[in-house]
Amino acid sequence: MKLNHAVLHVIDLDSGISVMSDRELDVESRAVRTFVSGHVKRARNRPDARRSTFRESSAFAGELSNYLFGTREFLDIAHQVGEFLSGELIRADKATATDVLIVDCTDDEDARWFAILLLESKQAYMHEVSHSGDRVANDIRRRFAILPNPSQKIASFALIRTSSLEIFYQDVMRKIAGEDRMLIPEGLLECGEGASASETITSVSRAVERVAEDHGTNPAVAVARVKTALVDAVTEDDELPPWEAVDAAFEDEPVMREAVRSALQEEQIPERVAVERTQIERPQVRNQRIKTDTGITISFPAELAVNTDLIEFVQEPNGLLSISLKNIASIENR
Repeated sequence: MKLNHAVLHVIDLDSGISVMSDRELDVESRAVRTFVSGHVKRARNRPDARRSTFRESSAFAGELSNYLFGTREFLDIAHQVGEFLSGELIRADKATATDVLIVDCTDDEDARWFAILLLESKQAYMHEVSHSGDRVANDIRRRFAILPNPSQKIASFALIRTSSLEIFYQDVMRKIAGEDRMLIPEGLLECGEGASASETITSVSRAVERVAEDHGTNPAVAVARVKTALVDAVTEDDELPPWEAVDAAFEDEPVMREAVRSALQEEQIPERVAVERTQIERPQVRNQRIKTDTGITISFPAELAVNTDLIEFVQEPNGLLSISLKNIASIENR
């Protein structure tokens, strides 16, 4: 990933004072590159990221376009973003100290992105070395404003693909001036709510599980069949078609298929959801995780649920269920 521009603003909610940086981060610095690239890449690959577009009335879309066309400087628009977020977060209930990282970057596929990441500061204990004359003393001090590690998830971010102005975002509900709302999509970007790949798959899985239980079908197998069909059904345009996947999964079971379709309608699952193929192919999406009432947890690739040579679910005469794992060459402790 190439970092074109990056800046970090500090919002100190304890003092109510924000520090807007007048200088960009040194993107040639190894520490800056590692930290910034790590967070942007992690956000970019989040399967729970919602995909959306700007509303026609979005003021930010116009400001961003001006920047992309070269009529605004990076620090100018970055200051505007920082000032807006600072003003809103200072009015929020139970808000924590937050740094705002704003980035203009180009990924490994030559796609350019404008990224806004809210980095909530943490408290941490660190060692401190002090000198008194010729004596050295080591102590423990509590420090604030510790930024999240690049390997950590962050709760709020937005990535905008500059070529199409598509938005990938994730946010949390905040109470701001007595009103519950999401700051990034509703306040800053003014974009549609959108949907995420993981949310869609979770909703579809929940509907399938409920129908399977009502029809006396093994829910684990039914859900695994649909998850496999969902992954296989991602089109060349990177769209997830839940309804088509359900039709494919239950092609030979018309009663089950119609029941699931009714459940999808109740859940208001759209016919197509825009996704990124890399998000769908991640293990947490492709894998099926089940837990028995005896406390045993099993995780396996969803497509294996219908392969009885490797895993088999058996309904015993006494009404209980058995799970057989077969043809195992070795077992690892994890």
